[in-house]
Amino acid sequence: MKTAYYIGLMSGTSMDGIDAVLVDFAGDQPQLVASHTQVIPTHLFKGLQRLCEPGSDEINRLGRLDRSVGQLFGAAVNELLAKANIDKSQVIAIGSHGQTVRHMPSLEIGFTLQIGDPNTIAVATGIDVIADFRRKDIALGGQGAPLVPAFHQQLFATPEQHRMILNIGGIANVTYLPAEDSNNQSQVVGFDTGPGNTLLDAWCQQVKGEPYDDNGAWAKEGTTDATLLQQLKAHPYFALGYPKSTGKELFSQNWIEQQLAAYGQLDEGDIQSTLLDLTCQTIASDIMKLSAHGELFVCGGGAYNAEMMKRIAQLLPGYRTTTTRELGVSPKWVEAIAFAWLAMRYEHSLPANLPAVTGASREAILGARFCAA
Repeated sequence: MKTAYYIGLMSGTSMDGIDAVLVDFAGDQPQLVASHTQVIPTHLFKGLQRLCEPGSDEINRLGRLDRSVGQLFGAAVNELLAKANIDKSQVIAIGSHGQTVRHMPSLEIGFTLQIGDPNTIAVATGIDVIADFRRKDIALGGQGAPLVPAFHQQLFATPEQHRMILNIGGIANVTYLPAEDSNNQSQVVGFDTGPGNTLLDAWCQQVKGEPYDDNGAWAKEGTTDATLLQQLKAHPYFALGYPKSTGKELFSQNWIEQQLAAYGQLDEGDIQSTLLDLTCQTIASDIMKLSAHGELFVCGGGAYNAEMMKRIAQLLPGYRTTTTRELGVSPKWVEAIAFAWLAMRYEHSLPANLPAVTGASREAILGARFCAA
């Protein structure tokens, strides 16, 4: 049987691991063949966190981490192939998102920067790598993000029903797939709503020394402070129209501390509950602006947070809220599969951005090839 194997590599804002997937695009719909998560070692995680904050000696740290992340991405691919018992010669290309360390598209000269040297990945795996997907869109005046709505459209759109695809990683982004003429790209809308898990994780790490609030249990015990919540929701980003995208540059641990310093003493669990409501209410507000009813399918880490899912569903009574598993794709792997898809689009010289989503001046083939040879 003929196959068309591509690998997708994704490491998001949460930096909690590298998701690697082997996907077969030979049929009408992509088929997930194998998956693997590569844990990011503590020393590398801390180095990436430091690099995401302005500081001294950035160029040397950037160079070292660029290679180190590339080596880890390469190791993830090799372990994935060993798990799948697939030889590297059967893989057409790897689509690598890289690790974002700066995303500032709205400056006078906007830019985005992902590290994880694709040359290092290609050498470590013996497979060509397609990477640097975001910067062409920014060169065309776009935000460079989100890029997944084009993939969501191909995989999840239906003419029968409005659908929202909500990805909750470190940052949350939503894709609106309207029922009427769902194949019309100009009708698809997508953008970052704001923080997803990033503030929740940062506060949990600071107070409890734990990487995340498992199932939202800590937030569930707390009581949201309405005054603090309104103060947090006053951030100018939430009032912006789309296209828009954001990252840790705006919603960081430092920002939380600044807000709390100006506010006063609160119970730590109450703060966690308030941060969870910030995520849920800003997501729900943006979804309601697009449509008051439809189907909502959640993917990303937030899909595994029961308290987050409960609060979002309560805020959106006109929606049937579930996860992308109902559509045949595990919530954990949607974004990694999307970057395998982006590599496939590059291989076939097909555009991969939606200008109505990113704000770019035109469609474009995204990415660049880094040869293993």
